[in-house]
Amino acid sequence: GLVEYLGFDDKSAGYTASAEMFGIALTTVAMTFLSHRINWRHCLYGSLGLMTVANAACTFTTDPMVFVALRFAVGVGAGSVVSLGFAIVGLTANPDRNFGFLIMWVLSYGALGLLVMPSAYQLVGMDGVLWFFALFPAFAMLFVHLLPTNGEDVEIVEADALDLGRGMKACALAAMLCYFTAQGVVWAYLFLIGLDGGLGEQQVANGLTLSQFAGVAGALLAALLGNRFGRALPLTISIAGGAVCLYFLTGTFAFMVFAVFVSVYNFFWNVTHPYLLAAMASFDRHGRIVIYAVAMQMVGLAIGPGLAATVISEGEYGNVNITGAALFILSLLLILPPVITHTRDVHRAAARP
Repeated sequence: GLVEYLGFDDKSAGYTASAEMFGIALTTVAMTFLSHRINWRHCLYGSLGLMTVANAACTFTTDPMVFVALRFAVGVGAGSVVSLGFAIVGLTANPDRNFGFLIMWVLSYGALGLLVMPSAYQLVGMDGVLWFFALFPAFAMLFVHLLPTNGEDVEIVEADALDLGRGMKACALAAMLCYFTAQGVVWAYLFLIGLDGGLGEQQVANGLTLSQFAGVAGALLAALLGNRFGRALPLTISIAGGAVCLYFLTGTFAFMVFAVFVSVYNFFWNVTHPYLLAAMASFDRHGRIVIYAVAMQMVGLAIGPGLAATVISEGEYGNVNITGAALFILSLLLILPPVITHTRDVHRAAARP
């Protein structure tokens, strides 16, 4: 939309997208230091207000540099909303289910956005779309008063939430970093992997679109299962399953192979994500570890593409898949000790008279 409707060149459009993502990543990292010192409601009001004003201001400028600065401001606001939003969900009584539903609706919203965006541009233009993005966070401000002021004030938390030791928490955060670095490695080049496998651009696009629906199904499954089978088993199956899928996306392959394994891969990703976040939520009783985990998620997604670029050799993407799979397995090895330790400690606490 930036190129076609605002007249930006490809480079300016790229800077714009990068600025917004950098704003999100910067704020999620900053929230790891600030979240326990600030009033969450005040922060959310300010962040949503910033998103509203910056999105609206974008409709009054055609200067690419000003537009980039405004998109960065939108990202700064969005980063706080993402961090605190995940932290608040982590403090609910059933985070496995609630994270699953949250991710399912985010994926559905994204898929719907991709579907209607071309028509929206034609009907209301870029300014109309930007005003929608301005009004959406403004509407969300109506509900901020229902949210906690900080993690210390929440009296109803997950039944098995307890404070793990620093070593186990560090291990869990390292797992989060490895897992989302792997996602950054793979997704940055998945389209090119499809082309390198002998598929046409439309075939690759169709396969990736189908995988979005599989992702929704994965998040829904996590929501429906909740903590019924614990977290170690779902995490083991979904993380290892995602790594295995990459084996089938090397060399030359048919469209059906690509579509099936990309869909299964995305399915496992969106089973893993809510369980990872729910596990983080159970490792402390005040939501801090979830905020740290979201920062690790954003950092991993940011450094993944750069890491992938260093392992590509002469247009061959096999090393990308190997790197991604290795990071997936490493993340599994890192997350299992804190998950198992947490389960053991919960059982011990329940057995005490």
